[in-house]
Amino acid sequence: MNIKINSEYITLGQLLKKADFIQSGGEAKFAVKEMDITVNGEQEDRRGRKLYAGDRLVIDGGEVIIS
Repeated sequence: MNIKINSEYITLGQLLKKADFIQSGGEAKFAVKEMDITVNGEQEDRRGRKLYAGDRLVIDGGEVIIS
């Protein structure tokens, strides 16, 4: 899945909502602890992690590319 952003970066919590992994921003805090998320090959559990164009994420086995 490709996610296109119109700003310099998007946070992990915003991305989870935009990609329909969660329904509201309030769920992000719990979702990042429960889900298996890697950013560019490194395990991640911070909802405020800034993601930039070119970053590759794997969220519960599915790949997401930021463009």
